[in-house]
Amino acid sequence: MIGNVRRNTELGLLVLGTMFVVGAYVLTTLPDDSPIPNTTGPFLAIIVGLPLLAHIAVRRLAPQADGMLLPLASLLNGLGYVFIVRIDEARADPDGLAGLQSIWMILGVGAFIATLIVVRDVRMLERYRYTAGFVGIVLLLLPLVPVVGRTINGSRIWVSIGPVNFQPGEFAKLALAVFFAGYLWEKRELLAINRAYGPFSLPDPKHLGPVLLAWGASLVVMVSERDLGSSLLFFTLFLVLIWVATERVSYLAVGVALFAGGAAFAFNAFGHVQERVDIWFDPWGKDRGFQVVQAAFAMADGGVSGRGLALGSPTKIPVVESDMIFAAIGEELGLLGATAVLIAFLLMIGAGLRIAQQAARGFERLLAVGLTTLLGFQAFIIMAGVTRLLPLTGVTLPFISYGGSSLLANYALLALLLRISNDSAERQSDALAAQSMTEVGT
Repeated sequence: MIGNVRRNTELGLLVLGTMFVVGAYVLTTLPDDSPIPNTTGPFLAIIVGLPLLAHIAVRRLAPQADGMLLPLASLLNGLGYVFIVRIDEARADPDGLAGLQSIWMILGVGAFIATLIVVRDVRMLERYRYTAGFVGIVLLLLPLVPVVGRTINGSRIWVSIGPVNFQPGEFAKLALAVFFAGYLWEKRELLAINRAYGPFSLPDPKHLGPVLLAWGASLVVMVSERDLGSSLLFFTLFLVLIWVATERVSYLAVGVALFAGGAAFAFNAFGHVQERVDIWFDPWGKDRGFQVVQAAFAMADGGVSGRGLALGSPTKIPVVESDMIFAAIGEELGLLGATAVLIAFLLMIGAGLRIAQQAARGFERLLAVGLTTLLGFQAFIIMAGVTRLLPLTGVTLPFISYGGSSLLANYALLALLLRISNDSAERQSDALAAQSMTEVGT
């Protein structure tokens, strides 16, 4: 009964979101007195067909899962696709990004369905936590390998194997989330032991190894790969999970102090870190600050209600389809549209934390918190970078930005959250049914 209600609610929300995306596409691509373009049919097949296919998969494979996550992800993905189509068509020499993104969307939904099929019980992942940790570290450091690693736009976060280019860090975050959740749940009692140092209560030094390892790995990413966003994301993931597992605020304090010390060292020792911070404080008149300045102009032009779909100039912003797509949304949809995107992410974070709260087993709870942290904090640091609340890091905006690695990883993340939600709901239903049978028997 609960499953049917959730799936029907999910379907209704998908329909509403799809109507909005289709309307946005019509406003963007249909000029006055022009025939309907040939791309309208394939667009409708992708925007309508993919969410419906994902919904059918959830209805069959995870019928009692949360009904909010998939519609929100579909709405954000569809809106991002509309803007990628609009940006690609506005260029004098289109790069074919719209066609490539449609392929990545298809593969993303395929990864979503495959994850639901393969991972029938999230608890099976706990048995492979150390393997996941090893795979995550290998993926994270893979761009440093001389033959396959590539430096693009100043960051060495890409790997090229034949004609395929991808960011292994996007998949490393899922593997590391599984490892951190499994390891911290296993060692939670030891890690929760604190010692008194005068008025302070701090973790036992012999148990600080995991924190130091995560700190060191984040510094390696920051320094060697010039990837501030990923280093901040992974270290935040670890700190949040160790805090939730041990319920010790002291770990947060020690972790923040370690990261601040490492960041200060990197700032003083490496020029590219200084350059990022310098652009953050004062982007005006600097060649490297051009992207940030153009994004600021775009969002200022958008005002409260925006200039209107297809009426802005997003192509003036370098790499707008990935790093700066939030600025394009702010220009054409204004503060209201940008706020709507922010609210959608907040609703996804709320749904993820609700799933974690309802999870009966510790590993599932930690994994749900970790996956939600990855999704929410990645969205935060790129939106904060665009608006100059933080230095620009170059990570993608989940489900919205152009990019295959990000889309595949985030759809797999979404599937894992839905699997945790479904398993928790099924166990709760079984417990209630058993209780009812016991009451009837007595």
